Amino acid sequence: SKNEGRRSMVFLRKGPKLPAWEDALLSGREPKSLLKRGLRYVSLSLIMKGMTNTPDFLWGLHEVQKLNLSHNQLVVIPPLLGKLDRLVVLNLGGNCLKNLPKEIGLLRNLKVLFVNMNCLTEVPAELSLCRKLEVLSLSHNRISQLPLSFTDLTSLRKLNLSNNRFVQIPLCIFALRSLHFLHLGSNRLENIGESIQYLVNLQIFIAENNNIRSLPRSLCYITTLELLNVDYNAIQTLPDDLYLLHRLRRIAWNPVDKGLHVTHNPLSRPLPEVVEGGLDALFSYLREKK
Repeated sequence: SKNEGRRSMVFLRKGPKLPAWEDALLSGREPKSLLKRGLRYVSLSLIMKGMTNTPDFLWGLHEVQKLNLSHNQLVVIPPLLGKLDRLVVLNLGGNCLKNLPKEIGLLRNLKVLFVNMNCLTEVPAELSLCRKLEVLSLSHNRISQLPLSFTDLTSLRKLNLSNNRFVQIPLCIFALRSLHFLHLGSNRLENIGESIQYLVNLQIFIAENNNIRSLPRSLCYITTLELLNVDYNAIQTLPDDLYLLHRLRRIAWNPVDKGLHVTHNPLSRPLPEVVEGGLDALFSYLREKK
C-alpha cells in the first residue's frame, strides 16, 4: 500500500525526514522504480536536483549502469560509490567536488567518466584500475598533474584536460597509444614535447590558449591528425615538416572545423601572409624552405 511504501522509505533512509527533493521523488515509491531500462543501459538521472549530498538509497541500486548526478552541489562522493560496480557511464560534472574516492577504482566496467566543472586539484591513482575507460573529461578543474599509473588506461580514446593548470603535458599521456582526441586548451603549457609523436592514432589535438612558443618537429609525424588547434599561443615559426600532416585539409577559422588552427600567434614574416593564402600555399612555402 501507499502508507507501507512511505514507511519502508523512512526505514531505508534511517533518518527522521527526507530532503524535500527526495521526498517528492520517492514518495510512496521504491527506489528501483526510478531506474529506466533502455535498450543498452539501466540508467538513473538525478540532474539539477539541488543535492548537496548523495542520497542513501543510491548505493543499493546495484544494477544501475548509467548514472547522471551532474549539475548539483555535491561536495563529496562517498566510498560507497565502489558498490555500483556495473556502472558503464558516470557523469559527475558541474558539482563542487574537491576529490574522488579511491574506491572509484572498483568500477571495473566503467567506460565513460565526466568530472568536468568541479574543484579537483588531483586525480586518484586508483582510477587507472578502470582499464575499460574510453572517455574521460576532467576539464574546468584545478589539476596540474596526473598520476603515473594513468599509463595503464590503454583503452582511453578521448581525454579532455582543458581549463586546468598544467604547465607541461603529463608524461603518462604519451603512453596512451589509443588516444584519438586530446584537449589541453586553456592551460599554462609552454611547450608540447617531442614525445607527442608516440600518440600514433591521434586525430584531434587541441592546445589553444596556452603559452606555447614553438611546435615540435615530431608533431609532424602524427599523420592521422585531422584537426590541430594551436590558436592563441606564442608561436613565431612553424616546423618545416608540417606539410607531412596530409589529413589537415585547410586553414581553419571556425573552432569546430577540422584543419589547422594557427591564428592569433605572433608568427614571423612572411608566415602571416602565407597563412592567409591557405594551407596549400603554406605547405608549398614550408617545402621550399626546407
